[in-house]
Formats: sequence, C-alpha cells, structure tokens
Amino acid sequence: QVQLVESGGGLVQAGDSLRLSCAASGRTISSYAMGWFRQAPGKEREFVAVISTRGSTLYSGSVKGRFTASRDNAKNTVYLQMNSLKPEDTAVYYCAADFTISYSDYSSLRYWGQGTQVTVSS
Repeated sequence: QVQLVESGGGLVQAGDSLRLSCAASGRTISSYAMGWFRQAPGKEREFVAVISTRGSTLYSGSVKGRFTASRDNAKNTVYLQMNSLKPEDTAVYYCAADFTISYSDYSSLRYWGQGTQVTVSS
C-alpha cells in the first residue's frame, strides 16, 4: 500500500506561483509513475501532468510551459511547481501513483491522495 498526502495548496492571485508536494509513505515511489490531476467544481477530474520513474514528463496543453513536475525518490515525494497561475487553474489537485499512468485513462489508478485546494483569484 502507498499512502499519498498532498500539500502546498492555497489562495493566490493570478500570476503567482505555488509548489505542491505529494509525500508518499508505505512503499517507495521509485517504481511508480506519478501523476497530477485536478478537479474544478462541477467538472470532471482532468489530467495535469505525469512523471515517469525515469523522470520524463508529460503535461496537458493547458499547463504546458507553466507547470513543472519533479520527483525526489530519496524523499519519496513528488512536486508540481505551478507558475503564472490563472483563475482557470482553480481546482482540487490530486496526486496518484501506479506502474503506468495514461493521460487519457486514469479512472482506475492504484493510489490517490486526498487532494489539496488551489484557488487563484483574478
């Protein structure tokens, strides 16, 4: 079992930055791809980013160039650096872990965190 706990969310203004963390416990995350997802009120959960076990990344078009996913396996933690935040980035952000993560099919991922709220005011 892997427990995931997100942190770092908050209320910021448009143009600001935030760094989210996802701390894992129970097992090392080094064998897992790690994904970031978000869900805005009244909307479906959507893919944000994924980082592979080797550190390669993939981003959704809406965040590419503004968000950066990284991982520190020694700390068993993944991060999402979010720059140039926009009001449309407002959502609950979740991290997830599994052996593989697809940007288009993520409904059955093995492990999920509880989420952290990010609110961007205009």
